[in-house]
Amino acid sequence: MSFMDTQPAPLHDSDGLDPFSAFRIESPREIALLMRQVMDGANPVHLSSPEGGSLTTTIWTVDSASGRLALQVEAQTPQLQGLIESDEVTAVSYLDAVKLQFDLNQLMLVHGSHSCALQAAMPRAVYRFQRRQAYRVRTLERHSPVAMLRHPALPDIQLTLRVIDVSIGGCALLMPDDMPPLEPGLTLHGVRLELDADTRFETTLHVHHISAILPNAHGARLGCELVQLNPASERALQRYIDHTQKRRRMMSLG
Repeated sequence: MSFMDTQPAPLHDSDGLDPFSAFRIESPREIALLMRQVMDGANPVHLSSPEGGSLTTTIWTVDSASGRLALQVEAQTPQLQGLIESDEVTAVSYLDAVKLQFDLNQLMLVHGSHSCALQAAMPRAVYRFQRRQAYRVRTLERHSPVAMLRHPALPDIQLTLRVIDVSIGGCALLMPDDMPPLEPGLTLHGVRLELDADTRFETTLHVHHISAILPNAHGARLGCELVQLNPASERALQRYIDHTQKRRRMMSLG
């Protein structure tokens, strides 16, 4: 076992409000699925308390029927007793580019014949955060996400291009075959992104690369960087990315 050096930031302010509610999952089914993914990947889970207790472990079992988790621990770990006695234990783990943060309650050390485990109640809520510049989501076609811009060669014509996918740092646009091409290295100012009814903002795009969608497809894929998003637009985009992931995950669950 290794130890964690930093205490994760609290997710509620002093008034009890939750500024990160857009990233909170409360569905027991979704939470159990995430816990099983962490378990199946043997992903490290970092535990910490405000008193300074901390250790890194892995999830041993996920029991949805009883609403309990079991974490692998060694009974002689120095910080273990402090975590068990703490009223506030925070767990952090990662699934690829996604950070998961959740509270663990009802901690109990359970001894077996050859091993022991730290049991806890299944989290009531899990927060999912994207690592910056790391995660890209494919947009939902029924919401018709678009980018509206002026073509440098045809400034009198406004283009409305479909947004294929988007991340916190960039996006991919579908450029029709019947339009003059845009060259890599070009910077497009005054681009308006309309991803859904709640996510609309203006930005600057820098075209990095152009590639074909499919061998027989009509149009090209423009890989663009989002340049200097203001804080409000960045928050709106992060919410959109998280909500799109949630919708896609629910669609995959049936």
